[in-house]
This record gives sequence, C-alpha cells and structure tokens, in this order.
Amino acid sequence: MKTIRFDGGSGAMYGIVEGDSVRELSQPPFTEIRPTGRSFPLSSVSVLAPSAPSKIFALAFNQRSHLAGRKPPEEPQIFLKVPSSVIGLGDAILRPRGLDQGRVDEEAELVVVMGKRCRGATERNALDFVFGYTCGNDVSARAWQKRDLNWWRAKSSDTFAPLGPCIVTGLDGSALEVTGRINGGQVQRFSTGELLFGVPAIISWISRSVTLEPGDLIFTGTSGEPAEIHAGDTVEIEIGGIGLLSNPVSLEGAK
Repeated sequence: MKTIRFDGGSGAMYGIVEGDSVRELSQPPFTEIRPTGRSFPLSSVSVLAPSAPSKIFALAFNQRSHLAGRKPPEEPQIFLKVPSSVIGLGDAILRPRGLDQGRVDEEAELVVVMGKRCRGATERNALDFVFGYTCGNDVSARAWQKRDLNWWRAKSSDTFAPLGPCIVTGLDGSALEVTGRINGGQVQRFSTGELLFGVPAIISWISRSVTLEPGDLIFTGTSGEPAEIHAGDTVEIEIGGIGLLSNPVSLEGAK
C-alpha cells in the first residue's frame, strides 16, 4: 500500500494512491484505514510531506563508510530533528541566511514511519510497530555541526528534513537500495543492509527511553561522503520500492 498526505483544495488530508488517483482517508492511516468515499486525480492535488510527526529521531555514524576513520559505535547514536524542519516533494531546501560560507550537504536516507504507540520494544517485535517507509534527506550545515555544542540548527533549520513522496507499507527495510543525486548526477548509492544498526535495533534502543507515537519518524543514517548542495541545484533521493523525492535548493530570502 502507498499512502500520501495531500491538499486537494481544502487543507491537508491523507490518502491511498491507486494508479492515477488518490482515495481520501478521514484520518491518518497509521492506526486504521478509513476511506471517506471520495477520490481525486493524482495530477490535481498538491503532494505534501507524507507524515506530520510529533518527533523525529536520526542516526549518526550508522554506516561504516560514513565513519571517516572513527571506531564504529557500540550503541546507536541518536540525535533529534525538529518537526518544523519537515518539507515535502518539490518544496525548496533553503540555505539559511546566517550560515555565511559554510557547507550544506545532502544526506540520502531511508526513513521509518511508526504505525503504533511504542515503548520498550524488543528487536524481536520492533517491526510490529512500523507502518512503512519513505525517502528522506537529512540536510546538514557542516559549519554549525562542527562549531555548536549540539546539532540543533545544523540538522533542524527550517526545510532541513525533506520527506516523501509517499509511505510504502510491506517492504523489507533491510534490503532497499538508496540513491542520492544532485542535478541528475549520482553522489550516493548504498543498500540499507549496510546499516550498522538495523531498524529493529534502532526502534528497540529509542523506545527504551522515549515513547514513539504513530507518524513519528526515524532517519536511519547515510553512507560515504555526502555531497555539498548550492542554490540552483536539484536534489533527488530515490529508494527502490518507494519512489523519488526531489527538492530544489534556494537561498533563504532570495527573490
């Protein structure tokens, strides 16, 4: 099943994609599917970020190729991205005005979307709490990431969490191919089977301390050396079985 969040002219709604149309739902799909009976041509709606989470967790150093000589972590290394950083398909990634000349990088990632309230999951039952998966871009301001005490603005500035275009259920999150491109040129390519900590381990670790709610998100980590993005670029994150997330890059406040 493929779900989206969309605006058909009367505000944000959720729906199930069926061919070239979207079947409207009366509530978020994470706990129960309730169609309203209305459908829209997919071409007639604006596709939004596929979830409006209460919390976003993200993994640091979760691929050996991304360690840059560091020792692999013994436990999942988690940081937070704030919900206000979320944007959807086609929305612009904005380079912050206060960043001066520092790098801003893309980070192609698989994102887990929770479907049930989850506290104290084990690795054995963790996937029972997952609704599905989507594409994510963990946009990162490197100067702030290196200089600040923590990563709050480096990872959570407005527009730094592009998501979408949809959530797909029933996938094996340990065997998906993730590709990052800038202006059509490939800059990242990896399998989620390369994650140091897989989805069950991540969910179990987080839920020991924090209750995960339906619609909450987990960015599972990126690979290698992510690429720098500039105003005028187009960034694409593609995951096999899910789809293509594309976002232009602009300077904040530019006309």
